[in-house]
Parts: sequence; C-alpha cells; structure tokens
Amino acid sequence: MANEKLKAPDGPPSDVERIKQESNLLRGTLKEVMLDRISAGIPDDDNRLMKHHGSYLQDDRDLRNERQKQKLEPAYQFMLRVRMAGGVSTPEQWLVMDELADKYGNGTLKLTTRQTFQMHGILKWNMKKTIQEIHASMLDTIAACGDVNRNVMSVSNPDQSQIHTEVYEWGKKISDDLLPRTRAYHEIWLDEEKVASTPEAEEVEPMYGPLYLPRKFKIGIAVPPSNDVDVYSQDLGYIAIIEDGKLIGFNVAIGGGMGMSHGDKETYPQLAKVIGFVKPDQIVDVAEKIITIQRDYGNRSERKNARFKYTVDRLGLENVKEELENRLGWSLEEAKPFQFDSNGDRYGWVKGVRGKWHYTMFVEGGRIVDTDEYKLKTAVREIAKVHTGDIRLTANQNLIIANVSTQNKKQIMALIDQYGLTDGKNHSALRRSSIACVSLPTCGLAMAEAERYLPVLIDKIDAIIDENGLRDEEITIRMTGCPNGCARHALGEIGFIGKAPGKYNMYLGAAFDGSRLSKMYRENIGEEEILRELGVILPRYANERQEGEHFGDFVIRAGIINATTDGTNFHA
Repeated sequence: MANEKLKAPDGPPSDVERIKQESNLLRGTLKEVMLDRISAGIPDDDNRLMKHHGSYLQDDRDLRNERQKQKLEPAYQFMLRVRMAGGVSTPEQWLVMDELADKYGNGTLKLTTRQTFQMHGILKWNMKKTIQEIHASMLDTIAACGDVNRNVMSVSNPDQSQIHTEVYEWGKKISDDLLPRTRAYHEIWLDEEKVASTPEAEEVEPMYGPLYLPRKFKIGIAVPPSNDVDVYSQDLGYIAIIEDGKLIGFNVAIGGGMGMSHGDKETYPQLAKVIGFVKPDQIVDVAEKIITIQRDYGNRSERKNARFKYTVDRLGLENVKEELENRLGWSLEEAKPFQFDSNGDRYGWVKGVRGKWHYTMFVEGGRIVDTDEYKLKTAVREIAKVHTGDIRLTANQNLIIANVSTQNKKQIMALIDQYGLTDGKNHSALRRSSIACVSLPTCGLAMAEAERYLPVLIDKIDAIIDENGLRDEEITIRMTGCPNGCARHALGEIGFIGKAPGKYNMYLGAAFDGSRLSKMYRENIGEEEILRELGVILPRYANERQEGEHFGDFVIRAGIINATTDGTNFHA
C-alpha cells in the first residue's frame, strides 16, 4: 500500500531515464560500438550506460584545441574504475593494476576518495582486454559508476583490530548484495553467452528495477573515533558502535552528499543525519530498503535534484524513517552515543593486533606515478612483490602497506628507505591533510585545475603556515575543479571549488571531524586573493585560537564566517 505522505516529483523523465529504459538492462549497443574502429569515441547514449560498467569516456583537454584546429576528433580515452569494497587489495592485484596502467593506460594509477583505483587514458580497443585482465585478478568494475550503489567505503584504520576486520566484512557483504543482477557486464566484457530469453527465465532487477536509481548512491562505514570515510557525506552511513570491546551494531545516518551546481541554490551539499541504531545482521536489509525508497521516490525528472539527500529533505527525515521501518517490518532502536575526533589518516608505522605492522604513506593527490625525483610507482611495485599482507587505499587518497609480519618488516623498511617513500612527516600537516580531485586534463566537468594545482598552492600557503608556527597544525584543505564534490570540498576547513580557469570559490568553517559543512567566504578569486585572505586569517588563528581549537571552529567563533547548520542554509 502506497504511503500517502510520500510522493515522487512530477515532471517528464530526464533523457537518462529514457536511455536506461531502452537499454535492455544496461546493454544498449555497447557490444557493437566497442568494435567500431572508425571513431575512438562512443555515442552519448552508450556512454551513459558505460558508467554502470565502471567507465567514463573522456578526452585529453590539454589537446582539445589543437586537435580541433587540425579537424581531428577529440583525443578520446576511457577512465576505468575498479569496485573494491573498503579499499583492500592483495599485493598480486596491485601488481596487475600497476602493469595494466602501463600496458593500456597513461602509466599512472589514481587512488580515489572512495578507496579504489582509477586508470586513465585507455583507448577504446583496449577496454575489453583491460576489463578481462582485471577480472582475472578477482576484481571487477561492475557498478563502480552509474545510477547504482557505488564502491562501499570502510574504515582504513591501520590498527586493524578485530572490530575493524569485522566492519570491513560487513562492508563487503553490502557491496555484493547491492550489485545489479543484469548479466550485461559479463556478456559485453567477459564473453558470457547470452541466456535465451523465455517467459520463465525473464531477466529482472529485483531491487533496482529496470530504471535503476535516479542517481548514484554512496555508502560508507566509520568506526569512531575515526571518521576517515567522511560518513556524513554518504547517502547512507553506518557508524560502528562498540561496547566492552565488541561490535554491537551501527547507528544509521541517511541523506548526505557533496555535489551541487554553481549559481543554483536549489542544489547544495548536505550531511547525513542519524535516524537510529541497528544490529550488525540488519544492515544489509536496511541498505536494500533505503535503496528501494530512493528508487521509488527519487527525482527522475531533474538529475541535479535526484540524489537521495534531496529525496530526504523533500519528503522529511521522519517520513523517510517511517517508510523505512514499514518496509523493514520492524523499528530501528534509538541511536547510541559515539564521538569522532578526526577524519584524517595516521601516518607512518603502527603496530596492530596479532603482531602485524601497518605503514601508511602520504600520496599527494592520490597519484601513483614515477617522476625523476620520486619513483613512487616503482617503489610500491617492488614492495608488492615481497609483501605477504595486503595493500589498502584510504579515503584520503593515501596508501597503507598493511598486515606486515615482523619478519617481513625489515625488508619492507629497506625498500621504503631505498626509494625515499614518505609518511608525510617531512611535509606540513596542512599538506598531509589535503585532498584533490582529478580535474583537468581528463575530467569533462572540470572548470579549473585541482590535482595539478593544489600542491603548488600549498607550497605558497606553507610560507604563511611556517611564519606563524602552524606547520604541525592539522587543517583539512580540499580542492575540486567543479562543484560535483569528488574531493568532498564542503568538508574541508579550507575548501576550493573551481569556477573558471585559475578562479575558485573559497570556503571556510567545516568541522575537523567532518560533522559540519563549510560556507562560501569569497567568490571567484585567484591565487593572489587566496594568499592575501589566508595571509590575514592564518596569523589570527595562530595568535587568537583557544587551546585545542581547530581552524574550522576558530573562523566561526571569531566571526570570520557564519556556521552552516544544515545543507539547506549552505548558500545563506
């Protein structure tokens, strides 16, 4: 029986809904167009479907104008993203990704803010071979993009207690359960024979339905006191509750998301809100039912208002909770108390349970690449060849060589020293607390640089930091080339969103633990203005802060910026 309090928005379906409707459960004409050698690109309809298979068609924007002058089509290439719950990889899988980046990609790997790999620069005729080799390593790219649940994030705490292992296993269960059931991926990329269609064996998507979700859906699991997955930024967040050293369940938070559109106050970042507590064996059921609520009531007319956060805000938090409990057939318990103290990584060596060691290295911008000065890609490859534990990708774009035995530690340390790998402690705490999205030259949405520019900007901010004795003060700083939020800019104590080449909107005032959004401080400013503003604010912070006061809290207390108390007043 339909809930009269809940209603999907009126309006004609967006064009993407048409594409999904006509796609035959995400097949479209992908199998045929990928064989077409006339163009390195594919039609837009198929590109929309391609996302559900883990890939986007892009072009090298550094070459776009020159190729246009030469009357050539854009330098088309594909970005391919792996599904890897919790960011856990075996050394063998790392070596496969390392090799494929050289064989088919642009020679680099990007560690994403959702704890997985991205490869860039793959040509169309190499896509099938790349996906097949990834599959052979026991990884896949299914649902790494698209209008489905994306890569499930899980705490990457290097302590690796039994609790963290247990939480990771639940994350894997959610990831597997929420996969699309269509066999399109296996037919197109893995040469699985299409099953003959009969009325009795009609292929269905029991949870997603034929139209899948109105937009992407993101899930993350945090273990307090670390909020390293930015759990409030997720459509669905689970917060582990531990009592007497045991995992007793999870608080459930719904309705988070970082993306917005410039100049459109109907779009905004939002934080997930806690609605109750569930036991561990209930979280998969809760995830399924929340997915179906978004499926049924999300906005399929305006994609910019289609994320679950807008569904929750439009319908009302209590109404969504009531509908969730109706679908579950049972009620959530009252939320349990918890506390976060940070959302960053712990760098260097940490000893965990069972005598295992974990080394977290700083990877600026999450880019695994060799340069003349720093052979990072080679170094991690050599470590993977001898490592017997696992390799973990963090939500802050860093890398953990995890579960190193005492016997193997000396060999790993020797390689770290040989290649000069850094735990970031030679950098400012500001740089160690930085995140940047890919942006130019490959992202088609980018309006300004991010990954290539943020390190240069931090070089200049560090001069102010050092002059004011703030080198060891952790301040989260994040930059995105557009307002989509891939680097979770609205949770940076200092945040930048690209507005135009060399120009950014500057945001201040997010909470250090990820529990409060920032607010715009200056609009459409360049490097000179950024440094001038920080040249005033950072000295004030150094001189006027209270004991233990984080930068985001200080700028609000000092009246430099108003607090954003909810995403709905982000623009106020």
